[in-house]
Amino acid sequence: MNSIRKYWSIFQITLINSLAYPGELIGRSLMIVPFMWVFYQLWKITFAASGTEVIGGLTLRDTLWYLMLAETIELGRPPLARTISENVKDGSIAYILNKPYDFMLYQFSTTMGETIFRTLMNALFGGIVVWWLVGAPNQPAGLIVALPAILGAWTLHFCVMAMIGLSAFTFEDVSAFMWIYQKFAFLLGGLLIPLDFYPQWIQSIAKSLPFSSMIYGPARLFVTPSLEIFVNVMAYQIVWIAVLGVLLTLAYRRGIAQLTVNGG
Repeated sequence: MNSIRKYWSIFQITLINSLAYPGELIGRSLMIVPFMWVFYQLWKITFAASGTEVIGGLTLRDTLWYLMLAETIELGRPPLARTISENVKDGSIAYILNKPYDFMLYQFSTTMGETIFRTLMNALFGGIVVWWLVGAPNQPAGLIVALPAILGAWTLHFCVMAMIGLSAFTFEDVSAFMWIYQKFAFLLGGLLIPLDFYPQWIQSIAKSLPFSSMIYGPARLFVTPSLEIFVNVMAYQIVWIAVLGVLLTLAYRRGIAQLTVNGG
């Protein structure tokens, strides 16, 4: 219980600290506004050109709300991998590792603390724009149904970002790994295009990968909430969290053994 309280306190402190500069928080969140405007123009033309109101089971309204939540999830995440990389480069990782807490649990607590208000602000500004453009979501209660999947998406993303960050213990610069991951997330995670719009064989591959559980699953559950989709999304997330959690533990142990701290 003392250990739980410790990491809960770290989460609370980070959460409060994220409000220290409200102007920066609001300014960063406003990035979602032009994104949603561009998406609206793009998909309005696409639906008009297709001559149908429904593509892949989604209407234009569903598509915009789907993309709003997908962008909210993506933009709300702190740059964990880059932070760990910078800690390795400047040598501060030595002090962090010597603190009386588990390194990975500390990173998880701070990441969740930074994510909450970023996500809320993105959802607020993105929701206002989409509501103005296409109206309210068809099933507003879908957001409540999607909350467990959003939490699972954050956990999955943490596992991947932490593993990329731990590669800095060996390579120091993780920019190339981040670039590769982002491209997979954009294309196979459903960030730019809902996976329902892809050919069936690509959908089958993409939906079995962890990227879709980080973005597509929660966003699809939001616009079309159902028990079947909920169970499917949560099952995939639980499996991938277990797999990536084991890989993260192994990567951490191996990384600690290979770490060379700059500055002696």
